[in-house]
Amino acid sequence: MASERKPPRTEPAGSQKHGQEPIKRGEGAVAAPATTGSAPAASRSSDADVAAFVAGLRARAPASGTAGVGRLIFAMDATMSRQPTWDMALALQSEMFTAVKAVGGLDVQLVYFRGAGECRASKWVSDPDQLARLMTTVDCRGGHTQIGKVLGHARGEGGARKINALVYVGDAMEENIDDLCAKAGELQLLGVPVFLFQEGRDARAETAYREIARLTNGAWCRFDAGAAAQLRELLTAVAVYAAGGRKALQALTHGRGSDGARRILAALPAPVSGAAKGQR
Repeated sequence: MASERKPPRTEPAGSQKHGQEPIKRGEGAVAAPATTGSAPAASRSSDADVAAFVAGLRARAPASGTAGVGRLIFAMDATMSRQPTWDMALALQSEMFTAVKAVGGLDVQLVYFRGAGECRASKWVSDPDQLARLMTTVDCRGGHTQIGKVLGHARGEGGARKINALVYVGDAMEENIDDLCAKAGELQLLGVPVFLFQEGRDARAETAYREIARLTNGAWCRFDAGAAAQLRELLTAVAVYAAGGRKALQALTHGRGSDGARRILAALPAPVSGAAKGQR
């Protein structure tokens, strides 16, 4: 079981490889990979209506980020079962970062796991192009899921500074669901919603993903393998939500390419009215 694996051995201080920096906060976080290498070809822009909307968001303040900047953790399952659709997912995730760049006011951190206990987190970056370049260097390797490490890392980051959203893309769950739910509850106390996008129809994964979303006031959505536009819209909707909140997400439901925003809104819990808050 992945949650029982020992964390990878870290190098002593001063012995980190060139281009790497140890992550000091968060369970299971290890050295951030180097971001060297050539930039990939520019991704095609998303739907024109989405592009027009996110351009208008530049003047809006983010939902609740510290010092006026929203923060989003983007986590990926990079185990071998995702290899068939990995290239498609990378292209779509790059498009999401292109949309984030248009929104502005959003810092993003990439987290991924694969292999025998490998779980890595990048630095926080405001330049989506830098993160997109890093994503193209990641390949899939056999291993079990490490969702617990992802949630624990988000808990550590959120305890230090506000996190507006955690996005997770995966297709399986091989850990103790109660342990995951306990960590999800800690994220809920920090006000970190988790948005889980499931590839495929693994029933055990769906049960865990739905429960994590419910506990954190986030959302669960399934996307079909090969449905590129579907995942692109979902990821763009969450990025807009992290930068501008529910109001910005509602504005994204108008026009073409808005199905993802409507699905996310439908999956989110209903907002609590002011009167209801006063009764608590």
